Amino acid sequence: MVKQNNALLEEKQKVLELTIADTDQLKSEIDKLEKSKIQKTYMVVGEGTIFLLLLLYGINLIRKANIKEHELLDQKNNFLLSITHELKTPLATTKLQLQTLKKHQLPVEKQQELIDIAINENERLNSLIDNVLLAARMQENEYHMSKERVDLSDLITKIATASYRASLDSKTLKLNLETAVFCEIDKLAFPSILTNLLDNAFKYSGEIMDVEIHLKKSESGIVLKVSDRGMGIKDSEKKRIFDQFYRSGSEETRKAKGTGLGLFIVKYLVEKHGGVISVKDNSPTGSVFEINL
Repeated sequence: MVKQNNALLEEKQKVLELTIADTDQLKSEIDKLEKSKIQKTYMVVGEGTIFLLLLLYGINLIRKANIKEHELLDQKNNFLLSITHELKTPLATTKLQLQTLKKHQLPVEKQQELIDIAINENERLNSLIDNVLLAARMQENEYHMSKERVDLSDLITKIATASYRASLDSKTLKLNLETAVFCEIDKLAFPSILTNLLDNAFKYSGEIMDVEIHLKKSESGIVLKVSDRGMGIKDSEKKRIFDQFYRSGSEETRKAKGTGLGLFIVKYLVEKHGGVISVKDNSPTGSVFEINL
């Protein structure tokens, strides 16, 4: 720009030095002067346009960062609301069962029922705390895998029998497992993958309690699916459901329980196993979470 200005000044000086007799040269110098003015105009417009584009790009980046920050803040606020509720509920339920047992002389069958409820709530609280601690370790990159060759069919059956026997007995959970499917996995981490997917499936099943676990070998490895026939997941949310703390809707109006950590943990552990997880629509309703190992 400075060079262009200097050149323009020089052209102006030459025009001033010319006499009327130098008509041809004067015309030539005027033409040069006009060309210099045009070039300068183009340069100013070009630099101005680039500056404007950079300014708009910067404003857009700042806007996106602010939106993302607000979304993350909302998710964290929702997490705090949900974790408070999730911690209080099993504690209050367990306390109520124990107080009932203490104050009343109940039949043995009723006592056993109250004790089972208290134990289930305690296990739910323990699972919640494990998820929170696991998410914290994952956030700090402190989680380390210890893999061994395991019969996945047998392990899934044991997990389902131990934690979801009532669902198996009532046929709301079905096992469709190919036998003798061996895989290198972390036996301590894998149950978190399965239980979080099953809890999620039952949580959003609504009135249609029909959850199924599929396991089979494929040409590329092993395919594990957990399917339900619930409300399904909107296409706009399918990419976000694996984000930490993300839950659809508002915590004040949402009916389903949860903290927004389950699917985040699942995705992290699946990738630690060298696998990929995806979510698809089930037919006619519901969702299918598919893991490829």
